[in-house]
Amino acid sequence: MTVRIVTDSTAYLPGELLRTHAIEVVPLHVVVGGGDHVEGHDITAAQVAAALRDYTIVTTSRPTPTVFAETYQRLADEGATAIVSIHLSSQMSGTVEAARLAAADAPVPVEVVDSETIGMAMGFAVVAAAEEAAAGADVPAVLEVVRERLGPSGVLFYVDTLEHLRRGGRIGAASALLGSALSIKPILAVRGGRIVPVEKVRTSSRAVARIEAMVVDHVAQGGHAVDLAVHHLDAAARADEIASQLRTMVPGSPTVLVVELGAVVGAHVGPGTVAIAVSPRPGEPLDAPHGEVAGS
Repeated sequence: MTVRIVTDSTAYLPGELLRTHAIEVVPLHVVVGGGDHVEGHDITAAQVAAALRDYTIVTTSRPTPTVFAETYQRLADEGATAIVSIHLSSQMSGTVEAARLAAADAPVPVEVVDSETIGMAMGFAVVAAAEEAAAGADVPAVLEVVRERLGPSGVLFYVDTLEHLRRGGRIGAASALLGSALSIKPILAVRGGRIVPVEKVRTSSRAVARIEAMVVDHVAQGGHAVDLAVHHLDAAARADEIASQLRTMVPGSPTVLVVELGAVVGAHVGPGTVAIAVSPRPGEPLDAPHGEVAGS
């Protein structure tokens, strides 16, 4: 059996990992001022950040079932005998639905997984799935690895303003913070596939310090070695500083990737956002040396 792994562009996996593990990416779309763009192909996160600052209307859309069908057909033609397709939370996008529609008529069995998360919290699970598949595992074994990685994973993030999330309809339970949005800096998380409020503080520096501390606590309580990524939109200096801090604060001195958010997620969270994705490695004790991020 040859199992291939498919994900979407909101995993924000670095190109090197995609190439190394032959991971297929189906891109979402971004519409800026009425013009349709394909994430990762003809629009950058910087362009989206600039549009948002200029108050240009920015929206996003899922891939069509046809695009998924063509992807699954091509992988089958290349020799895949089964496919595991892992995507961003169905609470945030219709991407999972589109994948499932295509999977129903695919030429090989396709298992579609709703990650209930986004970014590298999903991306690390995708890499683990690709490694398992490359080792000759069958679909049930690959799915088990995916679930083991997704289960304890999480994303914490700080946004400069809730306005972009409100416009995009992604704010969910965090809408309770809107009344005081001008005077607080919200710390949000993705839990159960939705964006939820965690805490609110008065300054951005306190928000960043708090999410760093929360990550350290999460890792210590979990007792497993972890993969970490710091996401950002137009906040590279802040992201680099957070990554440097985490390398010394988190037990085990993990490798920490710095990965800019792409156009799709960036359109919803806005410039200045920073996020930390945490992905524990089940079965690997926290004090065990692991040295490199999964797949690097």
